[in-house]
Amino acid sequence: MQTPIRNIAIIAHVDHGKTTLVDQMLQQSGTFRENQEVEDRVMDSGDIERERGITIMAKNTAVNWNGTKINIVDTPGHSDFGGEVERILKMVNGVILLVDAAEGPLPQTRFVLRKSLALGYRPIVVINKIDRQDARPDEVLDEVFDLFVNLQATDEQLDFPVLYAIGIKGMAKLNLEDDGENLEPLFETIVNHVPEPERTLDAPFKMLVSSVEWNDYVGRIAVGRVEQGVVKRNEQVILVNRDSEVKTKAKVTKLFTFSGLERIPVEDGTAGDIIALAGYEDCEIGDTLTVESDLTAIPYYDIDQPTIAMYFRVNDSPFAGLEGKYVTSNMIRDRLHKELRTNVSLRVTPTENPDVYRVAGRGELQLAILIETMRREGYEFSVSRPEVLMIEEDGVQLEPIEEVVINVPSDYSSKVIEILLTRKGALESMGQELENNRLTFKVPSRGLIGFRNDVLTETKGTALIHQQFFAYEPYKGDIQGRINGSLIALDNGNVTAYALEGLQDRGTFFSEVGDPVYMGQVVGANTRSDDMVVNVVKKKNLTNHRAAQSADSVKISASKKMSLEQCLEYIAEDELLEVTPKSLRIRKKYLDHNDRKRFGGK
Repeated sequence: MQTPIRNIAIIAHVDHGKTTLVDQMLQQSGTFRENQEVEDRVMDSGDIERERGITIMAKNTAVNWNGTKINIVDTPGHSDFGGEVERILKMVNGVILLVDAAEGPLPQTRFVLRKSLALGYRPIVVINKIDRQDARPDEVLDEVFDLFVNLQATDEQLDFPVLYAIGIKGMAKLNLEDDGENLEPLFETIVNHVPEPERTLDAPFKMLVSSVEWNDYVGRIAVGRVEQGVVKRNEQVILVNRDSEVKTKAKVTKLFTFSGLERIPVEDGTAGDIIALAGYEDCEIGDTLTVESDLTAIPYYDIDQPTIAMYFRVNDSPFAGLEGKYVTSNMIRDRLHKELRTNVSLRVTPTENPDVYRVAGRGELQLAILIETMRREGYEFSVSRPEVLMIEEDGVQLEPIEEVVINVPSDYSSKVIEILLTRKGALESMGQELENNRLTFKVPSRGLIGFRNDVLTETKGTALIHQQFFAYEPYKGDIQGRINGSLIALDNGNVTAYALEGLQDRGTFFSEVGDPVYMGQVVGANTRSDDMVVNVVKKKNLTNHRAAQSADSVKISASKKMSLEQCLEYIAEDELLEVTPKSLRIRKKYLDHNDRKRFGGK
């Protein structure tokens, strides 16, 4: 007798509690031994995921509840990683839509729900964090229902079950007035509401590759749901692309199923279950594994296209090679191509310059995560300012437009509106939530480059910002760029207190006393709109009359330190960001001052 199976994905906006809920599902299903020490957010396995508190890669796990195997996919909530959400939805038969009881549906909620409804899934709605002081579960449920209606859900989809939860405490209940104790109501709802996958065992084996992982011992690992039939270890299986063209004939060398956080070796995988198998080095997401008697590919759900691009290039600054282990163009190219193995929404294309590669993705954060990952691995390179990708239809130039929702204290609302209006944003709606206003805008993607830093600065860090791709619309016109010019180092050397003291009125400096700098490096922001070359390594001429001046007596304003994302938002079109394992430096594309004049500053 076959074990009953349910395949579900947990979808939500960023920070609405998906990963924390999965933690509790693993705990309460008996997946972990008693007294076993388990980290919080065990599904966020990467260092960057843990530091930022976000899920970047979708991950598989499984629990057993009263004899039913429940395969669970924890998905990213940030819009930049929407490609991860899209590709795994084909693996499951139902979704849990998690919504914060205070914040309600946000842009990514709309995005993931739209994808789920289009596939015919009937979501389970969980109103989470009902213990928040500003929780408003009844109103949020009404907003969720309205969202279903706006997304043209069917009558069957509108009849969704609702649970109220405190994910961090491992509690869910069917009614607000109930006394919740554990997640039993959620497990029972999953088993009763989510349909069991079709389990046609006597048909030829077929599996859509929905995810690709990498293991140093067995190579590439294809993950997906077995659509039909049975596959056995050491059986010969054929890999075909989306056009049903044969790519590889090979044997399944390893076969795994999921249990808790582990992959368990098995001898066979059956229809309806989510499995992982090895033996196919050139498998890609969207390929089909099948048998020779039926080479027809399973239709693949297309991924939304990239909307933003950057240029990755070899670092050619005077400090090149001082910190990084991997610095050549071939090393950078191989690392970018390795990323394509598992990152479905990324595009890498060569340029006429063999040292430069164009990398396109779904947003600044996605590309920033890639940059941060590479620098931690020891790579050294430079990147250009992000640029938005336009398309043309019927002779009309279209640009990507994003929906931006900002929760901000009422006192700062007018300033936020002013910032986004200057960036060609259109205010769609304005609502009140306790002492905050919720502002909804439609803004060109190119107008959002650098906006986050401006908004957080003007609101003293109190604004909560959510953004999501909306549609392509006709070009909205020119947008004013960065107002401040750059302060550019005149020469190589170490920054001196004497030099900074005489230059403080010129602007805000990014470098501080003692920092090594080179000619052409951007060491600060000018108070004026034009660039200015400054000598920050100038030393005081010593005389017998006055031998030295104590550096302690020189009062220097604190330098401005920027994060990776802030640097990417700040750099101008004629500048690059030098990225090394230990440093981030903004520089001009042409370091020599005469070259910049010769090439018009570009």
